[in-house]
Order: sequence, then structure tokens, then C-alpha cells
Amino acid sequence: MTKQKQIVVFLLAAAALFVLPLIAQQFGQGPVRIMALALLYVLLALGLNIVVGYAGLLDLGFVAFYAVGAYMYALMASPHLSENFEGFKAMFPNGLHTPVWVVVPAAALLAGLAGVLLGTPVLKLRGDYLAIVTLGFGEIIRVFMNNLEHPVNITNGPKGIGPIDSMHFFGFDLGQKHELFGLEIPPVTNYYYVFLALVVASVVICYRLERSRIGRAWMAIREDEIAAKAMGINTRNMKLLAFGMGATFGGVAGVMFAGYQSFITPEAFSLQESIMIVAMVVLGGIGHIPGVILGALLLAALPE
Repeated sequence: MTKQKQIVVFLLAAAALFVLPLIAQQFGQGPVRIMALALLYVLLALGLNIVVGYAGLLDLGFVAFYAVGAYMYALMASPHLSENFEGFKAMFPNGLHTPVWVVVPAAALLAGLAGVLLGTPVLKLRGDYLAIVTLGFGEIIRVFMNNLEHPVNITNGPKGIGPIDSMHFFGFDLGQKHELFGLEIPPVTNYYYVFLALVVASVVICYRLERSRIGRAWMAIREDEIAAKAMGINTRNMKLLAFGMGATFGGVAGVMFAGYQSFITPEAFSLQESIMIVAMVVLGGIGHIPGVILGALLLAALPE
């Protein structure tokens, strides 16, 4: 396919995705909700594709970074901390309601740091051994969130955290209905468009990474790590960068999920979620961006 045809296909797909929720909402909010959640899974699959698809590192604990982003937004954009800590209550009597444009970079940074911390002790592991260790890491984070209610109530344990603030962008409240050219835009459609914008930005980032020196170094490690090291590639740093870069996608997706749901519990970040995200990447073709997107949409939307 020539470059001009690719641009035409991209523009047609963008137009279809923009109009689709306006048509779907005529049949109720259920179809739009499914589409919005499917876009969140696309974002997660694109992040995991950096680790599994580009660098060849089988990560079964990716949902841990999803949880990190979600809980960070839940704590920073809800009254939970003020209700449980006198110090926070004295400073923020009405609760800590941090703007989303502050939380998103912070969550991406924290999730990226968590990715590097996960990658550091597993640099020498490959294949099944790496999968088992990362699986354990994901479960540790879930159990940690589930039990961090006593002696100090930080995550509220299995009861979860809520209500979480809806997202605001430049005074535009995504949790409220709006009108555009006579069309009523419900909150679920507002979030759909935000998720769509994030997916488009993520596709551009992944596309550029794939064709960069970093992306080619990841692929060299995936094909033959010993040969890549012999050619002068710093495999240690490249692996850590893959873990960190992929984790940032998970952190941002977690923030979006918490704001969208307005309530989170540890059960939303189970092992099954990690396996589902890996299946999306494998189904679409490891390392293939259009295939990963299609795999995520199929596995996220069809069961619903």
C-alpha cells in the first residue's frame, strides 16, 4: 500500500471512529460504553506490545501498572485521604481534588519507575521464567492494594475507593452532558473521545518508536540477545527502557479507567486482566500495531 493510500485509509478510519459513538448512542449508552472500554484495552495492548512485541519480554504482570495509575488518581482526586488522615483533612477539608493534567504525568512517571523496578531484577531471565516472575509481581500489587487497609487505611482494601472525581479539561467536565450542534453528548461519549485521542497519540508514538534506533535495538534483542550484545547494543538499558516505556501506557490507562468508572477495587486488576491483554497482543500479531489494535477490539468488545 502506497503512502497516499495509507493516509486516505487513516483519515477514513478516523472519521468513522469519530462519528460511530454519535450513531451508537441512539441505541442507548451501553454500546458506547463498550466501545470506550475497548479503546482503553487498545491503549493497554499498545503499551504491552512495546515490552512483548518489540523487546520480546513476556510480561504477565502488566496489569500492575494499570492498577498503579488507577489508584494514584483515586487517591488524588477523591475525599478518601482527607477522610482517613487528619493531616490531609486540616490542609484539604473538602478532600484532595487534583486536576487530571497533573495526575496523568505523575501516574505515567510512577508507573514507568515501577516498570524499571520490575525490570531490574529480571534482566537475566527469559521465556517462561520471566513470565512467572512478572506474573508474581502483578499478583503482589493486587494483594498489596487489597490488604493496605490496616493498620493505616490507604487503599480502603477490598471495599475500594469512591466516589472519584470526573475529569475536567480546561473547564470542560467530562462527567456532565453537553450539547454540540443540537446533539446531546452524554458523559460516556465524552470519555470515548478522550480515549480515542489517547489511542491515536499512542499509535503515533509506537509507530515512531518502531522505526527509531531504540525500536530497532529492541527488535534485535527480541531476535537474538547475544548477537545484539555482540553488535554493541546495551541490552540492559534497552530492556529497562522497554519495561519503563510500556508501563507508562499502563499508568495513563489506569488514570483514565479510574476517572471513567468513578470507583475502583483491587478485583479490577486481577491476573485474568493481564492474561487478556497478553492475548490481545498475541492474537493481533506480536509487534504489529494494526493487528494489536484489532486483537484488543475483538477481545474487549465481542464478549460484551
